Amino acid sequence: MITLRLDAKLESSVVEAAQKLGLSKSELIRKSIAEFIEKLDKPSAWELGAPIFGQYGSQYESLSRDRKALLQEKLQEKQKQR
Repeated sequence: MITLRLDAKLESSVVEAAQKLGLSKSELIRKSIAEFIEKLDKPSAWELGAPIFGQYGSQYESLSRDRKALLQEKLQEKQKQR
């Protein structure tokens, strides 16, 4: 058994959430802790994608930063061709 102290704001949030879900406070806290621990064991999205991130390059190293300017440049080139 564990005794847990919560500040007033967090306790109020727990009470509200438990009522919305139709659970007791204890059951909500148990489920929340179990879910948190379960997520710790799963790899993150970054860890799952690490083998493929950065594998395919682009001629633009700053594509994410300069995407608007690059798009505008491409559109202007297309309009000149008309």
